[in-house]
This record gives sequence, structure tokens and C-alpha cells, in this order.
Amino acid sequence: MKRVAVALAGVALLVCIGFPGEVWAGGKKATVKVINKSDWQIDEFYLSSSEDEEWGPDQLGEDVIGTDESFELRSIPCDTYDVMLVDEDGDECVVESVDICGGKESWVITNKILLGCQEAAAE
Repeated sequence: MKRVAVALAGVALLVCIGFPGEVWAGGKKATVKVINKSDWQIDEFYLSSSEDEEWGPDQLGEDVIGTDESFELRSIPCDTYDVMLVDEDGDECVVESVDICGGKESWVITNKILLGCQEAAAE
């Protein structure tokens, strides 16, 4: 079962995230540039359809997203996803109900998002 660390109610996330849709033979797909503007390196990045109970594979594989670096996710099926980030300290941050294909080109990971997860986990 997915661990839910925090539900930010989409406020910080929806301000910072959006995804351009592309039409492919198998349906709509999206490409998103994930930009890390936080003080922590992102070591793992997981997606799960909000309706699923299991996380998909680590989207970064052998890569990491350092501070002021970015990573591009390509050909992600349009859906509503939960996103789990794991930082360099092993802290998990779950952001729920991310609408891929929402109309923008990038998602900026900020200290506010990551610290919000830590605060929610401490409660």
C-alpha cells in the first residue's frame, strides 16, 4: 500500500506544476521538466496513478536531480498521479492528485513542498 506522507491539497503543487499534452497513437501523453529549486538533492522520483495502490518504478533510475538541476519525464500517460520524492537524506515526500496534462511545461520542486511534507509527517 502506498504511504501517504502529506496531502498538500494541491495548493503549492498546482501553482508550480503543469504538463503539456501531446497526442500519440495510444492516446494523450505528456512531457514534463522537473526542476529542483530546493536545497536538497532528489534521489528517487515515483509516480502512481491516484487510483492505484502501488508505486511505479523510480523514474530517475541511476540519475538524481541536484539543486538547480532538472530532469525530463517523457511520454507519461495523461492521468492524475500521486508523486513520491525521496531526498538525499532519505526523507519521503508524497504529493497527491497531480493532474498530468494540466497545461504548463514544468514542475518546480521547492523547499516549501519538501518542508511541508516533513511538517505533516511530524504531526
